[in-house]
Amino acid sequence: MSETEKLVQKIVEGIQEKKGYKIVVADLTKIGDTICKYFVICQGNSTSHVSAINDSVREYVRENTGIRPIGADGLTNAEWVVMDYADVMVHIF
Repeated sequence: MSETEKLVQKIVEGIQEKKGYKIVVADLTKIGDTICKYFVICQGNSTSHVSAINDSVREYVRENTGIRPIGADGLTNAEWVVMDYADVMVHIF
């Protein structure tokens, strides 16, 4: 398993910690000229749930891999949050 695949696995586990649902992992490795290798997409049921999923992913991934996101956007409204882990983009709706 590659480092990127391990990162995806830990992101998914972080989402599951806070009961995020409709989790989809989109493998983009076979598509040329993409901004990343994987999209991880999930849903929460409220803005506070979306924020909690974001926090869980950030902490779970950091604790288990030492990796921190390059950036995140959408936390002000928490309707759609995107987290950038370079090779993996996490979308929380």
